Amino acid sequence: MKTLDLFPPTRAAALARIAAVRPSDYARSRNAIDGAVTQLSPYITHGLVSLPEVLAGVGTRHRLDVQHKFVFELGWREYFRHVWHHLGPDILDSLHHGLLPEHGYATEVPADIRQARTGVPVIDMAVRTLYATGYLHNHARMWLASYAVHLRKVHWRAGADWLVSHLLDGDLASNHLSWQWVAGTGSSKPYLFNADNVARYAPQAWHSAGSVIDCSYEALDAMARSGRPVKTTPHGDGVEEPAVWSVPQGVASAAPLAADVAGRDVWLVHPWALGEPPADLPAGCVRVGLRLAEHHHTWPWSAARWAFVSARMAELTPVRWHADRQSLTQALAGARSVQTLADPHVSALLPSRVVQRQAPQLFSEVRVHCTSFSAWWNRTTRGASTLNDLPGLAAWTARHALGQEGDGTTRSTRPLGLSVSR
Repeated sequence: MKTLDLFPPTRAAALARIAAVRPSDYARSRNAIDGAVTQLSPYITHGLVSLPEVLAGVGTRHRLDVQHKFVFELGWREYFRHVWHHLGPDILDSLHHGLLPEHGYATEVPADIRQARTGVPVIDMAVRTLYATGYLHNHARMWLASYAVHLRKVHWRAGADWLVSHLLDGDLASNHLSWQWVAGTGSSKPYLFNADNVARYAPQAWHSAGSVIDCSYEALDAMARSGRPVKTTPHGDGVEEPAVWSVPQGVASAAPLAADVAGRDVWLVHPWALGEPPADLPAGCVRVGLRLAEHHHTWPWSAARWAFVSARMAELTPVRWHADRQSLTQALAGARSVQTLADPHVSALLPSRVVQRQAPQLFSEVRVHCTSFSAWWNRTTRGASTLNDLPGLAAWTARHALGQEGDGTTRSTRPLGLSVSR
């Protein structure tokens, strides 16, 4: 199935996925490749829906408490943003030492991994799935990262950069900090897996009996601590790695034009702000789609991701710019006001006059940097027993108490102070 067939770039598709979530099934089967996962991540990453909106939508249909596995997993995304907030670009460097010195790892992902011809079925299937859909189950991401880092001695940063360029839901915090968690540079121990683990959670085509991972965890740990990569013999023709691009493909890329916004109030719609604009924007506010050249020069995207973002942006905006900071600053100089949704992918690149509204958060802010998820979770959920004790959800519910959505649609509302019967 093609990427945009699997992930239509619309609010309606995102809301349909929220409505389809079955938290009990999710908690029971989420580790399985064919389990009841939500596949909401592309919509959350690009701001079509927020975490409070996701939990509100699920909480109106199912009984949940704060400690439910579904809520817990939503917390991981916000935790990674917490770390990014405190460390900034330092998340792109190892947070602490891993198993081997930094120079013990290669700075390029080997061709046989990129081409899905390692001969280890779970790895080759993961890469094929990634290229075909722009998406990969979280367990498969962990397997792929663990194999690359611990058996092939690829530096986690090289693997993370490669993977994020092909992911439809690529988020620098979630992706790069997850690779660090697997590598052991962002966690207390490395993540390892073997063929038995794959057989438990993956379909038959992924099973890897007789391969290099068909061994004990003790043997895998020894291989991970060795400075030598495992021996490999590339198998078959594999697949061609899709190209990635620093400019949109198949859509017009207009330069900023001051006349488009002169004397007007402006709402900038960047790729992480693809939800409905706030309802309180000034009357006559013009929406301008924005792709920042500096970001995409460093972090190119697949054609499928460009198509996803461009389609939704075209639905929201009559004007779309591909601009660097200098040309954007000049074009916006004559605008009456400029606002957008804050996001760490682009916030530091925007001109100083742009007012950046804080994106909705689900959990309470933790002002001190927590170096582990458990420490953050204990702090952010302290005193919370029902969903409405989560400040982001309470705020979202209050804003929508009259049943009005930002896109003008209505929804029925009921209290979200729900808990599982004990």
